[in-house]
Amino acid sequence: MNPLLENRRHITRREFFGRSACGLGTAALATLLGRDALSAGATSLPSTKTFGGLPGLPHFAPKAKRVIYLFMNGAPTHVELFDYKPKLKELHGKPVPETYFAGKRFSTMTGNPKGKVALAPIEPFEQRGQSGAWVSNLLPHIAGIADDLCFIKSMHTEAVNHAPAISFFLSGAEIPGRPTMGAWLTYGLGSETENLPSFVVMTSVSKGTSCGQIFYDFYWGSGFLPSRFQGVKFRGSGDPVLYLSNPNGMNRQMRRGVLDDIAKLNELKLQDFGDPEIATRIAQYEMAYRMQTSVPELTDFSHEPKEVLDSYGPQVKEQGTFAYNCLMARRLAERGVRFVQVMHAGWDQHNSLTTELYTQCKDTDQPSAALVKDLKRLGLLDDTLVIWGGEFGRTPFIQGSLDDRKRWGRDHHPYAFTVWMAGGGVKPGISFGESDDLAMNVIRDPVHVHDLQATIMHLMGINHEKLTYKFQGRHFRLTDVHGEVVKGILA
Repeated sequence: MNPLLENRRHITRREFFGRSACGLGTAALATLLGRDALSAGATSLPSTKTFGGLPGLPHFAPKAKRVIYLFMNGAPTHVELFDYKPKLKELHGKPVPETYFAGKRFSTMTGNPKGKVALAPIEPFEQRGQSGAWVSNLLPHIAGIADDLCFIKSMHTEAVNHAPAISFFLSGAEIPGRPTMGAWLTYGLGSETENLPSFVVMTSVSKGTSCGQIFYDFYWGSGFLPSRFQGVKFRGSGDPVLYLSNPNGMNRQMRRGVLDDIAKLNELKLQDFGDPEIATRIAQYEMAYRMQTSVPELTDFSHEPKEVLDSYGPQVKEQGTFAYNCLMARRLAERGVRFVQVMHAGWDQHNSLTTELYTQCKDTDQPSAALVKDLKRLGLLDDTLVIWGGEFGRTPFIQGSLDDRKRWGRDHHPYAFTVWMAGGGVKPGISFGESDDLAMNVIRDPVHVHDLQATIMHLMGINHEKLTYKFQGRHFRLTDVHGEVVKGILA
């Protein structure tokens, strides 16, 4: 038996590609190095320093420096909350005319909507503030800041199911695998802080909800971008990030020494293989070490004024709640975090409009309004873009029986719905776009998902057509090959 031949038989696929000095090994290494060099302006191996954004970005003076995206998983009902239509009350209990939905696709729960009856809003609307924006009594706190908000009432999308629709909003594609908005922005613009991640995600669910929405990791993934740009998810209990605390018997100096030794070993591997994921691992270790100091201060609310804590509502000190996450979002924005994604599930009211919708509104209304007011109080709202909305709307017709009020519901509706924005260069106190008299279809100034994404990028100083990344032979961007900036909402 020849030992050299035997060794070749047992070499692993990973070792083959990693160690090959020619052929596929060299080609793969050249691709990795070339891509990273072009992306970061590097001239040699990928840098292990904190990533500082691409050369030449922002493309022009930004209106916003950071984004807080309050994403309402499950799709809030626009006809119940923001899009007042008197005709729905007139048609309550009567079949919706077929001209409103002819040729349209709905979820399998609705199928063919023929014969479905209109359902009036369960609570009254009122016009609010100087702007006269219509907001339901279900959201009294958001109603109180109507003059600070820009309501986009002509949103529309293509997806009719939750996960694809959420992925579409956050990554520009219904199929998982593309970089999300937070990843794109941190890739292009870099971070304003070295002590916290530039892209942070927090999740919450209303207690007792029957909504089965799941928070998939691809909602904050980096896709084909290097993994250092993916969102860092803060947990809803205990340490926000695992392993921040030193193990028993290890002090900070000892941990520093261990990390230095690991970094040296990783640097040797980086020189051998040139794999940018090794650079990512080194950066993650360093970030975790710095977060040992920054995170305890971040999560210490003891110095917040009592009136500020009270403004967020009674759940503000309860880790894992939407109120807690909203205050954390403000504190993260203060400390230079580029993109904060606060996701709250429970809005999927297929048969719970008269029950769980009240809970959802109670849990999210006051903290959402408090966040906007708090940012304004601190002078941060001008350059912080706040976005509130879900993945689609809800049908103007009922799901269920009109005779069973306790189980009234509305199905998924992609053809018209409402999102609101505040600060960061958008016009306050306006309602942009319009749906028809049943809130079924957009009839004026339509805003597609890609248009919203292009507008967010524009407000951050980015031409959405120019921030691209070459992957598998194609230059990709957040807005795919679509998207127009919605100039009518720009301040």
